[in-house]
Amino acid sequence: MKYKILTILGARPQFVKAAVLSRIIANHNELQEIIVHTGQHYDTNMSEVFFTEMEIPKPKYNLAINGMGHAAMTGQMLEKIEIILLKEKPDLVVVYGDTNSTLAGALAAKKLQIKLVHIEAGLRSFNMNMPEEINRILTDRIADLLLCPTHIAIDNLKAEGFQSFDTRVVKTGDIMKDAVKYYSRVSKEKATIYSALKLEENNFVLATIHRQETTDTLENLKSVFEGLSHINNEQKVVLPLHPRTKKILEKNNLNYKLTFIDPVGYFDMLELLKNCSMVITDSGGLQKEAFFNKKPVIIARTETEWVELVDNGFGKIVGFDKDKMYAAFDFYKTNKLDYSVNLYGDQVGERMYKEILRIL
Repeated sequence: MKYKILTILGARPQFVKAAVLSRIIANHNELQEIIVHTGQHYDTNMSEVFFTEMEIPKPKYNLAINGMGHAAMTGQMLEKIEIILLKEKPDLVVVYGDTNSTLAGALAAKKLQIKLVHIEAGLRSFNMNMPEEINRILTDRIADLLLCPTHIAIDNLKAEGFQSFDTRVVKTGDIMKDAVKYYSRVSKEKATIYSALKLEENNFVLATIHRQETTDTLENLKSVFEGLSHINNEQKVVLPLHPRTKKILEKNNLNYKLTFIDPVGYFDMLELLKNCSMVITDSGGLQKEAFFNKKPVIIARTETEWVELVDNGFGKIVGFDKDKMYAAFDFYKTNKLDYSVNLYGDQVGERMYKEILRIL
């Protein structure tokens, strides 16, 4: 008899990571996986396209919970996930990252005394104003198995006393590295946007801006986009526009001469990453994807969970300061980096799969 595991997904980075582990589960014979999509990312280009492009099994359940405040969203997810857990009776629940979907899935599982695995555990920004920081701390504390991407993540958990808790903590590496390696082999054939935009290789900047601390404070938003506009005078800035960012720009009549495009699928994003000169982002996942594609990253935040990128010179934190952003662009424009260092492991998905089997 196979063990039944239930995987809870809700946001783009989780789809990318889950694609790796779901494929490994399908290639073995020990586990039956049921996927629940909370609907947290509901735009077609930001969710559905990932299931079709990346061969992720279609979710058995789609909760369609989105477009509301944190408490309402998390509460509704918790209620509906609990119903599914009572019906499916899984042996284990897997959650990824730090979204409201992550926390809701974790709480629902533990209240029903179902084993819980947290992938991408131990990350800390040390900024409690970030909803993601609250989600990851609470999820880590109640999980049975914490799969950590880096030694720094392990150290964070040790500092919080996890060696005294009945929790298994393992450094596995970063599963997103597996995804980039696997899908890079086919992205050129499947992608369309890079060729459609007629971009010049290594002569454009890829940017994404979506976090609430950027978009919800008008001063921060304006400064970031003014910095991008300055850079655009030297190199074209291509920015897949998140629905929330687009809405706020339109509401405040803010117009910038950048190359705005709709949100793109994973293969299109990979091709943009492969061919850009550098990345400017407030995303967590894209910081690592830039590194995996040997591109420097300018981090439009006041902190990062991926401190090893900054410590090793592959990323620079500029906050919302347009002048610091341009200075970082100017630095990376003229300085070559050595990407031979292995920061995030290898064959990460297989290691995670074996660790999950150990606790069943």
